[in-house]
Amino acid sequence: VQLQASGGGLVQPGGSLRLSCKLSGSLLSFYIMGWYRQAPGKQRELVARITPNGTTNYADSVKGRFTISRNNAERTMHLQMNSLKPGDTAVYYCNANNQYTRQDSWGQGTLVTVSS
Repeated sequence: VQLQASGGGLVQPGGSLRLSCKLSGSLLSFYIMGWYRQAPGKQRELVARITPNGTTNYADSVKGRFTISRNNAERTMHLQMNSLKPGDTAVYYCNANNQYTRQDSWGQGTLVTVSS
């Protein structure tokens, strides 16, 4: 399975970005999908996760600002990020966890920079 992430960029505080992740080589419905991020000098952390049936969970730091979604037919996952803060600056990675084998796959990462 391969994951292709896109949508990062530079945005001012309070702005919005939408990240996308495209899965190829398998069916999206097999996977619990997630977004992780890693800021400079920090460990990678979970941002949001969505199960095949659409159940979501979010890091406390992004609740109410970020929305994760998926389209199994199109094999895509999105992260709508609103009210962005400088603390959201990081490389964002999409993750696919096979719910049957528990194998993890990672995308290449996309940089989000929140700065004025």
